[in-house]
Amino acid sequence: MPETLKISEPAPGVVVVAFNRPDVANALSTQMGLELLETWAALKTRADVRCVVLTGEGRHFQAGADLKERNGMTDEAWAEQHRIFEAMIRAQLAVDVPVIAAVNGAAMGGGCEMTLACDFAYAADNARFGLPEVGLGIMPGLGGTQLLTRQAGERRAIEILTTGRPLTAEEAREAGIVNKVVPADQLMAAVLETAQKIAANAPLSVKALKHVVHEGAAMDLAAAMELELSHYNRLFKTADRREGVASFNEKRTPAFKGE
Repeated sequence: MPETLKISEPAPGVVVVAFNRPDVANALSTQMGLELLETWAALKTRADVRCVVLTGEGRHFQAGADLKERNGMTDEAWAEQHRIFEAMIRAQLAVDVPVIAAVNGAAMGGGCEMTLACDFAYAADNARFGLPEVGLGIMPGLGGTQLLTRQAGERRAIEILTTGRPLTAEEAREAGIVNKVVPADQLMAAVLETAQKIAANAPLSVKALKHVVHEGAAMDLAAAMELELSHYNRLFKTADRREGVASFNEKRTPAFKGE
């Protein structure tokens, strides 16, 4: 079992991965990076997982890299640690079911980047977001510059990145980083309600939708529509499509099997 993460399954098909270093604002350590890498890889192999929620234990979501651990690091040790973090974020992006960020507090630096790497995010009204690396003589290195630009646009991204100023939850919503802002005591209920709706839908369709949206965004329109059509043509031949149509006509809840 991981030491820096808390993993639970509150509903069928739904897995919650929580950063679990609340005494240090859930700061990202080398060990947490390794445990996240292993967790993302394991989740990808599980056919029963249909939605994942990423959140933090305690008052914070995740406050970025553990600077106490990094204090005095050699350049070689820093680079080796960052290679772990790079593999970790790529493993998160490679999860083929939706990953929802439930941002319950500060999401700074790497914590903000991991939020950006989720498929969408809900935030507590007291959450804060930021990419303050410019004030430390570095810059985001886990996809933050590119993911922020895609979600907030170039002009907002340059302002956020070069000032390093934190954003309120509402500012993050306006910038497209967050989908919804809810009272802190309602955050997990709202996220789990959405996660369960996703988990109840046809899993092959959900995976295809995630893939088509992300891959198609980097293509020209004609190529993206061909990508969509290729997945559509595959899906209508599945047992789940037949189950979906049958359950509609029989006025019952569908029992999708991912087949």
